[in-house]
Amino acid sequence: MTQSRGRARFGILVPFTNTNLEPDMSLLRPEGVSLHFARLGGYDQDEVPDADQMRGLGASDLDEPLRLLEGVHPDVILYGCTSATLTHGPAFDRGLAERIKAASGAKTVTAAGALVNALNTLGVERIGFASPYVSAINDMAVGFLADTGIETVMRSEVGDDLDNYGQGNLDPQAVFDLGFAANHPEARAIVLSCTDMRSVEIIARLEQAVDKPVITSNQAMAFQAMQLAGIGEALPGYGQLLERERL
Repeated sequence: MTQSRGRARFGILVPFTNTNLEPDMSLLRPEGVSLHFARLGGYDQDEVPDADQMRGLGASDLDEPLRLLEGVHPDVILYGCTSATLTHGPAFDRGLAERIKAASGAKTVTAAGALVNALNTLGVERIGFASPYVSAINDMAVGFLADTGIETVMRSEVGDDLDNYGQGNLDPQAVFDLGFAANHPEARAIVLSCTDMRSVEIIARLEQAVDKPVITSNQAMAFQAMQLAGIGEALPGYGQLLERERL
């Protein structure tokens, strides 16, 4: 019988228009881990999620959603928006994780920090980068990664300014094509950044196509949350990162 709870609790903060983080985390859930979500505001659902909107989300007040999430006593809290802290920089990202941990007592993962943790775990310093973000946020993302010692040698963009729902509505084939376009001989991994992009479903296929690891925001968060919770077994089917043991 599949164990649905009792091993650890992951509390997940998710932007309120995001429709893909919750299904992805269900796919990535280790046996015995229960998932508990609280939704975040701090941005305009009808506006294109540009740098100003995402900075606003990153700087928004977390007191109420965090208080509600604390009600389940999570072991690990995941901050489920990559661009909200990519637009502020690594110091802000680390500070946000520290503030959430101090307020909740839970170990804390941020989506942006999890990407860096995954790449460091794999020993990757050069990547191809793909996302559904506007170009200005991609510039900031590349700068964020550079500040952590990761060089972007190829970049793939959608080409249109997608709104909040447009990002989430990209189908898996479109995401595969976006990731494949970020491949480069010097890239040692492909990064698919965005917690609302349907990347998890195509990780294995894209890894086979490019013959290198593929790291996505949600996969990287799941990996780091398992590390922090002391869950060491491999989770097959979702890329080389999760197919390795963590202990």
